[in-house]
Amino acid sequence: MNYNYFKSKLFLKFTGSYLLILLIPLIFVIVFIYRNATDNLQKEIENAHFNQLTQIKTVVDGRMNDLRDMASRMSYDARLAHYRILDPYESRDAIAALDSYKSSNSIVEDIFLYYHHDPNIYSNHGMYSLDVFRSSYQFGSWKNDELVTTLNSSKFPSIRLTNMLNQNSPLEQSVLTYILPIIPNTSDPYASVMYLIKEKELAYLIDSVLGNYRGLTYIFDNHGRVLSYSGHGDTASQQDIQRLSELPPGIHNLSINNEDHSVISVTSDVNGWSYVTLMASNQFFSSVLNVRSFIIILFIVIAIVGTAIALLFARMQYLPIAELVRFTNKKTDTPASGNELEYIRTTLQQYSSKVDLQEPYARNHVLSMLLKHGHAQMMTHGIFDTFHLHFDQSHHFVMMMGWDDLEQQHLQARQEVHRKLAFIEFPALATQVYGVELPQLDQLALIVSLQLEDDEALAAQIVHIVDAIREYTLGIMDIHPMIGVGKCYESPQQLNQSFVEACSAFELRKSTEHGTTVYFEKLSSAHDQTVLLPSNELLKLAQSLKQGNYEVAKQIIHTAIHGLDNKQRSTLLMRCVLFDLLNTMLKTAVELKMDNMMQSASPHFMNGPVHLIEQNFYRLATQICTQVEQTHKKEEHSLMDHIVAFIDQHYVDHSLSLESVSAAFTISPSHLSRSFKDKVGINFVQYIWQKRLDKVKEQLVITSDSLKDIIQRVGYLDTPNFIRKFKKETGYTPGQYRQMNSNHPNTEPNDTV
Repeated sequence: MNYNYFKSKLFLKFTGSYLLILLIPLIFVIVFIYRNATDNLQKEIENAHFNQLTQIKTVVDGRMNDLRDMASRMSYDARLAHYRILDPYESRDAIAALDSYKSSNSIVEDIFLYYHHDPNIYSNHGMYSLDVFRSSYQFGSWKNDELVTTLNSSKFPSIRLTNMLNQNSPLEQSVLTYILPIIPNTSDPYASVMYLIKEKELAYLIDSVLGNYRGLTYIFDNHGRVLSYSGHGDTASQQDIQRLSELPPGIHNLSINNEDHSVISVTSDVNGWSYVTLMASNQFFSSVLNVRSFIIILFIVIAIVGTAIALLFARMQYLPIAELVRFTNKKTDTPASGNELEYIRTTLQQYSSKVDLQEPYARNHVLSMLLKHGHAQMMTHGIFDTFHLHFDQSHHFVMMMGWDDLEQQHLQARQEVHRKLAFIEFPALATQVYGVELPQLDQLALIVSLQLEDDEALAAQIVHIVDAIREYTLGIMDIHPMIGVGKCYESPQQLNQSFVEACSAFELRKSTEHGTTVYFEKLSSAHDQTVLLPSNELLKLAQSLKQGNYEVAKQIIHTAIHGLDNKQRSTLLMRCVLFDLLNTMLKTAVELKMDNMMQSASPHFMNGPVHLIEQNFYRLATQICTQVEQTHKKEEHSLMDHIVAFIDQHYVDHSLSLESVSAAFTISPSHLSRSFKDKVGINFVQYIWQKRLDKVKEQLVITSDSLKDIIQRVGYLDTPNFIRKFKKETGYTPGQYRQMNSNHPNTEPNDTV
């Protein structure tokens, strides 16, 4: 790194801008990542707990379904028929059957079978009288008489969490009593099955699914009563438990014991039980401490690396500027000072204007735009001065010059005509002429500017100028040109109108004698200028539409309609003239194969105030001109596709040139050059060079032919020049390139001619 760079304000600005570009988004990204990490981690934990809770629900529902299925099987089990249980001998089979049912479900502690109004109750341990049962099993929150009543009257499954004291165990246990009537799902059950389930069994079942879960888990029945509780930490208050039992399914954020919690609730579709888990929100944030530390370290590392990269990029950006400053210092006596970019811009601006003067097609493009749009505002006097174009004379008009059936041997002469007619001057006639190449190969437009103070001699002066240009052209190419001459105007703003008129006159000439001159001003006869629209104006309108020149078409329409209105013509006569105007536009549309334009002329097209009728005509002209432009673009793209295909097929022909291709497709070289670059992205010569270069590379790899033969075979005759350009393009000579890539390993590099 050159430390002198730090003395440059521009270099420091580059460095600062890169740091801002890096650090500002980086800060937002870091904050976004941290927030996302926290939120995503919370969502992941919550979703995991939701899935685990759903799994618990599924498992518990499965166990409860097993108990209901077990009760159903008991109701049909012959060993448990009432008359067999009463039999002293067969009652042992009944007890064994109950024991086998109990063994089939791991969460069941005891099973009791009670027939309604029977003085005895039967279990997997044996038969008890109700008095013995009351003394053996004591339920803390459930009186024995109430239990017997429930067993006798229960028609629907019921479950209750209660504390039980068994005579076989001195410790009080928390159990679930699950009572199912049999036969299940009947209105008149005859017996009841009671399962005793230790509450801790459900807790173990929950813990086995949740693993090392650090929150609380509750199971509520469909009446909001707690059936099971599992977890770590302080339990919720009774009021909070009531709130938890009423939660809808989903993920919630609640304040429990004055602390924010993430609460997940799932409801069973089988028995209506609710499964709820609670986890303190601060546990999520403690989980991202490592992420926070990592992000801080990452930010510091990226900031350090980013600073180094910013300095590197700033140096890369400033280095060419420093080189340009050194270069421009050699080309000018003014030393660099202040902002280097401003110094370079000021210095190179002079070179830029000189380079523009050497571009041959830029001048033709400017003149083409002048013919299409007139002296447009976008064309400043600076542009005209750059190309030495001056339109400060008093009158201006446009000529169209063409040659029918131009033969191949006259192509060179036509190019000479275009070159010599690029600018001619007739001092005796006080006239300057600028030639403009048109897309058509056999046509040329001439912009004529003359100085004349006596308007009465204007017509004669125009004839003299046209004859002089004709004689000048015949001296270059001995073929009589056909000429169409537009009207003369005092302002270059109206050159687009004169161009349309010249095209109209030139087209009309095609039906007359070969090699004649047609003046647009003489196309109309005297009798049609008094009543209807002049025929030359209709021709001009048609020609402007064919060219897609809306500006000229709009002016003609405006002049025609307001001219009628100012002369206060009768309504019938005005409608006749408007029909004449509309007919011309629709006829032109039909000639252009725009049949859809007929739909635009609705029955109300010429009804209403004059300004509405005028807007209708403007709208129709816009539609026609827009479609003409679109058609021209499509044809242009299609033509360029054919030209590119033609070049791809003939690029090995050494005689291939811009002029020969333009002659083959009957378009002007200027138009071909501009359109080809728009289509392909590189100019004509670069494209052919690239095709030949690629072919030479291929031949060097797959053949062992001599370099000279390969180069000449692709259409390049100057072998030494090709070798120099090849090395500049690839960094290697053709021989070196062959040695590195050839399929013939014994080939030695040979760049001799």
